[in-house]
Amino acid sequence: MIRVIKRNKEMIWDLAVNDFSTKYAGSAFGIFWAFVQPVITIVMYWCVFQFGLKSTPPIQNVSYIFWFATGMVPWFFFSDALNAVTNCLIEYSYLVKKVVFDIELLPIVKILSTLFIHLVFIGLLFVIAIANREEITIYVVQVLYYLICAVILVYALGKITSSIILFFRDLGQIVNIVLQIGLWATPIIWSYVIIPDNYQWIVKLNPVFYIIEGYRDSFINKQWFFEQPVLTAYFWCVTLGMLCIGNIVFKKMRPHFADVL
Repeated sequence: MIRVIKRNKEMIWDLAVNDFSTKYAGSAFGIFWAFVQPVITIVMYWCVFQFGLKSTPPIQNVSYIFWFATGMVPWFFFSDALNAVTNCLIEYSYLVKKVVFDIELLPIVKILSTLFIHLVFIGLLFVIAIANREEITIYVVQVLYYLICAVILVYALGKITSSIILFFRDLGQIVNIVLQIGLWATPIIWSYVIIPDNYQWIVKLNPVFYIIEGYRDSFINKQWFFEQPVLTAYFWCVTLGMLCIGNIVFKKMRPHFADVL
């Protein structure tokens, strides 16, 4: 992936900017819509859980909206990017049919396009922190590390799903259902500490857990990623394993992409 990015960085950037701009080109408010749904979702859940269900964050002296937003923002990026990458070969079918075009760029283009919005929401986390008088420390620099983790995980999963969906179009609906379940199965709205210690390892098997808690470690828990060596090693073993599988699946099916589009 790094080699492909270095060789085609200008083309990737141009395609990503074009993908981002054309997505909302036909609407009156344009890019504004890219932020409306995530913000409304955060506000809606916040109102329901804090004011309706009287929920409190598992960490004392931390506002619920800040604790909640630090989990939802990385989830939005993961779910939106995975959906975009899954359908990238279908969306850019005219490029897939061109022999001279390196279609391995397309998942990267989609991730970069989604990343533009995510960076704004990371800025929103700082705004929420300042508004609620939360302490911002040096630990926030590792958000970049967890962002890289999310990008590589999405890329690994996306190479698998984008290859298979061309031959099994129902996969797109399956991915959407899995993401809906994942929102509740991953400790985003709730905290994993409510689970008995003996069963917490089940939740931690989900690699997205590492990213969600990583964002909270950066903003709230004040903990470095290398202080959890076992969880970090597990995440990278799973992610790199998926990346190897994704590369194999992509290369095996690539000669037949143009035939099914």
